[in-house]
Order: sequence, then structure tokens, then C-alpha cells
Amino acid sequence: MKNLDLEIITPSKPVYHGEILSITIPGTDGSFQVLRNHAPLMSNFEVGSIKITEANNNQVLFATSGGTVEVLHNKILILADSLERADEINLTRAEESAKRAQERLAKKGRGEVDVSRAEAALNRALNRLRIAKGL
Repeated sequence: MKNLDLEIITPSKPVYHGEILSITIPGTDGSFQVLRNHAPLMSNFEVGSIKITEANNNQVLFATSGGTVEVLHNKILILADSLERADEINLTRAEESAKRAQERLAKKGRGEVDVSRAEAALNRALNRLRIAKGL
């Protein structure tokens, strides 16, 4: 095998398995790329985009809300909290999620809103919109 073996799993189902050339992951201190013969690694990652270059040079883009990645002997295992392929994101649903989060944040002075939870929801919704729109 001259490529990397990638497996991505979410709590609800396996999402991706195949040979790839590279992957870019949204790390906690910025995005990082994994290529063949990468040093062993175990890390958390944040809300952002996961970009995969498949063995046939096809590019695949996913929106993620974070998770954990392990790299060992040219095998990558990603346990993602959530993952949506860019071309499968429902724009209407993402826009509604962003709007709901913004409305909750507008009420933050009243003590009935969990601000950090609303900010995280807004961040996830805006990430999905950005990725779906190719920005």
C-alpha cells in the first residue's frame, strides 16, 4: 500500500473508509495535514472542515463538529462527533440552526440561556453554511 488507509466513524454510523493520499484536519491549534509515513499521532480536533484527497486525486470535503484522530503506520482512524459531506448539507436546516442560535444569544442577559452552548451551536451552523457554500 502506497497510500493511507482512512476510516471515519461517527456515533451513529461509519461514514468513510478508503485509501487516500492526504487529509487535512481542523486541529485545536490550527489545521494540520497527514501524508504517508506521518509520525504516530493522537489528537483532538475542532469544529471545521476535513479535506480528503483520495487515491484517484478526487477531493472530498466534510463539515465536522470535532472529535479525535489517531494516526499509526499509515492508518488513520477518526472518531467524529458529527460529519456531513459538503454536498449533502441541507442549507435551509443550517440557516435555521444559525438563526435559532442567534436568537438564543440575543436573550443572554436574561439568565435563561446557556451562552456557551448557544455559541457552540452557532459556530457549528456557520461552519456547515461556510462549507456547503464552498467558502
